[in-house]
Amino acid sequence: MIRLAVLASHEGTTLQAVIDAAAAREIDAQIVLVSSNNSGSGALRRAKAAQIPTCHISSKTHGSDAQADKALLDELQRHQVDWLLLLGYMKKLGDQTLQMYSGRIINTHPARLPKFGGKGFYGRAVHEAVIAAREKQSGATIHLVEKDYDSGPILAQSCVRIEETDDAESLESKVKQSEQKLLVATLHRLAESGLPVQQQLN
Repeated sequence: MIRLAVLASHEGTTLQAVIDAAAAREIDAQIVLVSSNNSGSGALRRAKAAQIPTCHISSKTHGSDAQADKALLDELQRHQVDWLLLLGYMKKLGDQTLQMYSGRIINTHPARLPKFGGKGFYGRAVHEAVIAAREKQSGATIHLVEKDYDSGPILAQSCVRIEETDDAESLESKVKQSEQKLLVATLHRLAESGLPVQQQLN
């Protein structure tokens, strides 16, 4: 069984999908920690409801980005975390955490990278950009995390058809559903094989 930590900043709907999949034994994984930089996040509420340990860590709570990074790393190590999931986490990870968990940090992005990725492309803004570009399809991407926004090897992608009647809101809903299914499938394959993700999802 793999031990997961989740970092999330907002409502935590994708976190809930992983909680539900683990509870239903669709994935051989346990969420052992949920951390947020937002003390009022829905992610923390969802984790507490599922009796998952939580922590609130930010530069405001710990004085600086460097100290927050160290505090996060301490929590990850204390909970013996194998893999770190960024599910709507709105801060860049610090150098210490990036180095210690290199190759073991997964991010989800609500578009088919490398399109519509990078700084500023998050949340509804991604879908607004996709609609404005008159794309015929969108989807979700799961990738390993490196230092720059939305960089790192792509592990898996889904495809969602864009209808003429779609707007940013309806597209966001469709992509979110696709993203959650893709993440659960990725975690299932990771837990099943025990191999580095790059080798099993190419």
